Amino acid sequence: MLLFLSLALPAAEAFSMAGLGTTTLEFWPTCEYRGALCATAGGLGGGEDGQVPPNPRAYNVTLQIDGVLYLRVMDAYKASYGVEDPEYAVTQLAQTTMRSELGKLSLDRVFRERESLNANIVDAINQASDCWGIRCLRYEIKDIHVPPRVKESMQMQVEAERRKRATVLESEGTRESAINVAEGQKQAQILASEAEKAEQINKAAGEANAMLVRARAKAEAIQLLAAALAQQHGSAAASLSVAEQYVSAFSKLAKDSNTVLLPANTGDVTNMVAQALGIYTTLTKPQAVKTQDEMPPACEDSQPPTTDVLKREQASPS
Repeated sequence: MLLFLSLALPAAEAFSMAGLGTTTLEFWPTCEYRGALCATAGGLGGGEDGQVPPNPRAYNVTLQIDGVLYLRVMDAYKASYGVEDPEYAVTQLAQTTMRSELGKLSLDRVFRERESLNANIVDAINQASDCWGIRCLRYEIKDIHVPPRVKESMQMQVEAERRKRATVLESEGTRESAINVAEGQKQAQILASEAEKAEQINKAAGEANAMLVRARAKAEAIQLLAAALAQQHGSAAASLSVAEQYVSAFSKLAKDSNTVLLPANTGDVTNMVAQALGIYTTLTKPQAVKTQDEMPPACEDSQPPTTDVLKREQASPS
């Protein structure tokens, strides 16, 4: 007599049933099976997640790492008969793989390279669990615990690194500031020297132009004066001009009470004029001789009337 059993499968679960030890049937969600009661059923949920227990690690210091595994049963038969306890087997495989991967990294890199650790563990689990009919979808490191002393030392190291970076940045800022100030002073000195150079060049050019203008004016004045002296009675006119300037200069000096005049006979105007004319005649004697040689014969015996008048005034008694 056979008894029949109606079996309803929950969602996301699969079962493998062996009939009398020879026939094996697999049941997946939304399927019903009516068969002999003399059978054994077993299996693992098709989509489950489980926590990996803490994994103490002897790595210079003791690390305690918590992880989460996300698994999927791809073959219920292999999961039921390929391994006695699939969850325990995958968990142990995850722990050993984690130890192997952590042994390749330093303590600082463990905190920085979580993603690479997760990917390496998933690959290692999938390679080993293929014969179990299980596929690891994802592995995530949930938390990493370190001893309090190690945590304090790491915190001190982080703070020291921050202070170091702050000191380096401050020194670089000071260096950049000093360089900028030096560059500014250098540029300022260069610009000041160029400005001074341009000023001196302009000043020298102005002075040269002024000297050239004065020299040209003086040359023109000398040419005009020479032309005037070369004319008839030019020497007499020059003698009269010198006498007037001489008398005017002494008259200005006599106005000041603190001025002493040498020679003292300033009252004798005739004598003073005669001395001035004598000096002028001495200075212009070669030119006068040349002028007389160039003059026509009718004018050789003539003398300037001004000189005759001055000589008669000098011969008369005072």
